[in-house]
Amino acid sequence: MTEPRFVVYTREGCALCDEFILELGQALEPAREPFGVRDVDADAVSARRFGLKVPVLTCSGSVVCHGRLDAAAVARLIGR
Repeated sequence: MTEPRFVVYTREGCALCDEFILELGQALEPAREPFGVRDVDADAVSARRFGLKVPVLTCSGSVVCHGRLDAAAVARLIGR
């Protein structure tokens, strides 16, 4: 199975992360675009790269936004 194009880096117990995931699901639903969720603390590389910025959304490995969802950027990426 291939990695989803969109990946959200989160942390357990992060209410902002939970809200971000809900908003992202709504933003991606019209395009039926799947996304993955990764625990930033699950590996050292992610923890160093994103540890203080969660939630972080990446698209094909590049950071799209962090903290709050940039719905306009997501819409551009899915061609809406």
